[in-house]
This record gives sequence, C-alpha cells and structure tokens, in this order.
Amino acid sequence: MAQSGTLILIMSIAVLAPLLAHGVSRWLPVPLVIFEILLGIAIGPDALGWARQSEVIDAFSELGLAMLIFLAGYEIQIDKVRGDTLRRSVWAWLIALGAGLALGALLAGGFSTGVYIGTALTSTALGTVLPVLRDAGDLRTRFGTVMMAFGAVGEFGPIIAMALLLGGRSPGRSTIVLAAFALLTAAAVFWAMRPRPPWFSRVIAKTLHTSGQFAVRLVVLLLALMLGASHLLGLDVLLGAFAAGMITRLVLHGAAPESADEVLGKIEGMGFGFLVPLFFIVTGIEFDLKALLDGGRALLLLPAFLLLFLVVRGLPVWFLAPRDLGVRDRRALTLYASTALPLVVAITALGLDDGALESGEAAALVGAGMVSVLVFPLLALKLRAADGERRLPSGRITESESC
Repeated sequence: MAQSGTLILIMSIAVLAPLLAHGVSRWLPVPLVIFEILLGIAIGPDALGWARQSEVIDAFSELGLAMLIFLAGYEIQIDKVRGDTLRRSVWAWLIALGAGLALGALLAGGFSTGVYIGTALTSTALGTVLPVLRDAGDLRTRFGTVMMAFGAVGEFGPIIAMALLLGGRSPGRSTIVLAAFALLTAAAVFWAMRPRPPWFSRVIAKTLHTSGQFAVRLVVLLLALMLGASHLLGLDVLLGAFAAGMITRLVLHGAAPESADEVLGKIEGMGFGFLVPLFFIVTGIEFDLKALLDGGRALLLLPAFLLLFLVVRGLPVWFLAPRDLGVRDRRALTLYASTALPLVVAITALGLDDGALESGEAAALVGAGMVSVLVFPLLALKLRAADGERRLPSGRITESESC
C-alpha cells in the first residue's frame, strides 16, 4: 500500500480503537493502547500485510513517542514527588537496575546485550498508568501521589540509564554529557520558575480561542528546544521530551494557572488525538509476530520477561513502598509499577538498530510489555476496589489519606 494509504489506514485504526475499547469496557476495562497495538499487528506485514513502513510514518511515530514522554513529564508534580517517598522510589529503581542488568546479562549471555534487556526491565509505563489512575479517581489520593513518585522514577530512571549505558560512549564521557544536559535543564527550570510579566498570562488567555494559540506554540517550542538540546549532546531525545514536560508544567502553572488546564487539554488533543496513537499502531505494524510464533526461545522468553517485570521492578517497590500503605495498596502499587511498554519499545528498537538484540528477543520483550499493560492495571484496579478506600463525593481525599 502507498505511503498515503498506510497513513489513512493508521488513522482509521486510531478512530476504531477507542470505539472497541468503549464497547469492551462494559465487560472488561482493556487499556486503549492494547487495541491500537493489536490492530497495528493485524494490518502489519506478518498478518494482513496492508501496511508497510516508510520514513514519513516512522518520523510521525517518533514524534508520537516524544509526545507521550512529554505528557508523562508534564504530569509530574515536583512539589508532591519529594521527601521520603521520593527516596524510597529512587532506591527501589536503583535496586531494580542492578538486578535487571545482572539477569539481563545472564539471559543474553553477555553484558552488551544484557544492558538493553536489563534497562527495559526497570521501566514503568507512567504515561499508560496515569489515565487508569485518573479514570479510577486515584490520581489525587495518597496512593496516587506515591504511584506518581515511583512511576516518575521508573520512567525517568531508564531514560538516564539509556543515556549513560546505551549511547556508545565511555561511562566518563557519558556522565559529562549528561551533566551538561542537567545544567541546561536546571537553567531552563530556573527560567520557568521566575515570575512572568503580567502581559504573558494576558496573551495566553486572549489567544486561547483564536488562531494565535500563543501557549500551544510556546509549548511546542519548548519541546523542540529540549529535543534539539538532547540530540545535539548525543543523548536520547526521550530525555529531552521528559524534561520539556516538567518545564512546561512549571511555566504554565506559574505564569497562567487559570489557563494551564485548558492549554494542557489542547496539547493532549494533539498528542492523544494524533501522534500517540500513531506511535502505538506503528509499534504493532513493526512487531515481529513471525519471530514470536515460530516458537522456540522467543516464545519461552515472553512469559519469562513478564515474570521478570514483577521480580526486577515489582519486588523492590513492594519492599520499599511507604509504610502507611496497606497490604492491598502495596500489591496494587507493585502491579502498576511493573507495567511497562513505551520505553520497552524504545529500548528494543535501539537494541535492534545497534545489532545487540535479535528480533525474537525484541518481540518477546515487547510482547511481555503488552501483556503487562493488559493484565497488571486490571489486577491493580481490582485490588484497589476490594480495599474500599474512602473518598469524598467530590473526589477529594479524606484527611487520613492526605497524611
């Protein structure tokens, strides 16, 4: 199929997927991303063969991944992700990284391949989990705040690890480059936190419903600048996207808090309405279904990787979760934190490009990530529902939850 035909087909699936998710939700709340990936597999070369890869489609897909990570970075509320909870989440991820690298090297038979597998095992699909928490009314609770901290580290940590371990540079040079990017980001954060002149918020409010769209254009500029900075320094662009999301939140909530939610709605419309679903559908199209279904090692690795998501990422979260969480909440936190997919796709794609991963290993990792997105949040939701946590009718948390 021609390139334009493939794009039309992809966008048709983007429209169909939420309809299917809505219909199935009467019986089972299946995450939308599952339908997008499965339908992408269905039209891909290993199934119906209707869609093919192209440079334009791949470019849109990369933008979709960047937008997904940007929106995840925007969701990070720095004022809440701090203190003892943040320390616990960092230690949980560092332990997971050590275990993941060791097990990855053991499975792959060497560190060069094991570093890709090990880093992928430490990730948390915060961008996928947040909508589930929001829809369940958990995002503004004590549980949601804890999950935000563990999820943020589980998404930001692997990006840092990718920059240090997968960039093809020596660890010393990688550290210097990363420090340079950190300084650049810190300068951007300092600028974002400075008071804006009164005209700034007035221009945002005045152009929200005009062709000017100043705020939206500013957000896109910030994203482009951070992506450009990370690319210039030879770092993964996902690092720039995540940092851009955090900086954008500081700018909007500091300068125009009354317009911030509406601006975010416009950005989410652009992201979740076009770019993000395109990324997940293309992921399905590029999924090596043949390598997985041929049996042998790849098929055996899929359940093994799924279990390792729980062991490598989940167990440290379970043991280091804040003591004020009940047993069911800690189990739910473990399941949510072990949910992985977007960064798994990014890391495996990098491994395939570098020739470090075989297509079967990459398919098994992505397949395990897909299963984790389908199964773990559903189990976590059931645990939270069974726990019967009390909330006020307005959705605000009770006094006991805010402690």
